[in-house]
Amino acid sequence: MSTTTNKFSPEVRARAVRMVLDHEGDHATRWAAVSSVASKIGCSPHTLREWVNKAEVDNGKRAGVPTEVADKLKALERENRELKQANEILRKASAYFALAELDRRSK
Repeated sequence: MSTTTNKFSPEVRARAVRMVLDHEGDHATRWAAVSSVASKIGCSPHTLREWVNKAEVDNGKRAGVPTEVADKLKALERENRELKQANEILRKASAYFALAELDRRSK
């Protein structure tokens, strides 16, 4: 689990991404547009570039796994891990009680 906090609200992130995409033509490169917008909102250009890339993936303009699918996969992996742990506990408990029952019958 990440220990960082989200300093920027989703609205600010969406607005910053929109600003980069809208003003990309005003700059020589996308990086120049990202750097310009990042300095205005107070985040690092690398962070804003990641937001832009993620927005493009979510909109289908760039190859990758959309955020919604990644979140669903993460939740399913967590659930799978918990179920495996529960099954292991039940298997050990079953074996323990089976041995206890065999031990009780022989006395």
